Amino acid sequence: MSYSRSDARSWAQANMKGICGCLLPTFTSDLKGINERAIRHDIAREKELGISGALLVAECGTTFDELLQVTEIAVDEAAGELQTVVHAVLPTLEDNIALVRESERLGADVVLVSYPLTYYPKSEEEVFEYTRAIAESTNLGIIVFAMHLWNFRRFHPSHFSPDLIGRMINEIPNVVAVKTEIGGPGVGGIAQIFERYRNDVIVMDPIESNSPAWHAAYGMQWMGTSNYEAYGPWVARYFDLMRDGKFEDAMEIYWKLHPIRESDAVVVGQALAGTAMVPRYLWKYQGWLNGFNGGPLRAPQARINDGQMKQLRAGAVAAGLDVTTSLDEEFLVGRNPA
Repeated sequence: MSYSRSDARSWAQANMKGICGCLLPTFTSDLKGINERAIRHDIAREKELGISGALLVAECGTTFDELLQVTEIAVDEAAGELQTVVHAVLPTLEDNIALVRESERLGADVVLVSYPLTYYPKSEEEVFEYTRAIAESTNLGIIVFAMHLWNFRRFHPSHFSPDLIGRMINEIPNVVAVKTEIGGPGVGGIAQIFERYRNDVIVMDPIESNSPAWHAAYGMQWMGTSNYEAYGPWVARYFDLMRDGKFEDAMEIYWKLHPIRESDAVVVGQALAGTAMVPRYLWKYQGWLNGFNGGPLRAPQARINDGQMKQLRAGAVAAGLDVTTSLDEEFLVGRNPA
């Protein structure tokens, strides 16, 4: 997507709507390369389900060159019908700047700035300068990812200071959105970000179960990035209904999906405990239940076990999703093995 840095916010307001899921790259069966057919399958499936965008997840063992390959394939298959989000979470600032620049050249749409596992800033000023350096390397819009997993608690009780978010919005012109998961337990911190900044940039909470509250209170127009593939077409449908003013119709679908939330809370919650790492293999399995490719990821990933798969499948079936009847062992092979 081509737009100027000064136009990034107006582009985002006009184009970032609906829900943005996660594309988890699939590797060949020997784990030596990218499975292009599987990635094209998954992008096509995102579009079929009404999902408006996909984060090109960079935490699944891809090399720099492979990540660019995934981006090129995804942008081509998206064909302007699905927004592609760069995942700037590589080990160094220099790597992330190179990734963002190359991804812009390949036609990606927007950037989610995350912070690497080894990143340990001494001050909020360092966090600001790191984020600004990435933003200044590109014309693409920047999503500030404010959450608790970055280990910034030493700077502010919320784990990502609302004042720091405001400074990024005020001083970095191509910051177009804030993905906020700050201040737990409770949602007071998230509410503060909506109250302060919703008129300046897009503000969203990616937690699917919170979406009715934020839409009702603040008209949240875009939600992402997260594992909405677990719900088949239904989150996109109820989110569109809310945006069309049909709140009660949306809530009928919302409650239909509740068994998925309940099983997810147990299985994913246990997997997250003590690791501060997103359980990507569980997410990939949930997508596979709903027609996505599945297939192998590289380490480091936590092993997925039969009990987890059984519980996640049961939740999807109880919600009435048209899940695959294929045996779970086929998930590890994928629908388009290479």
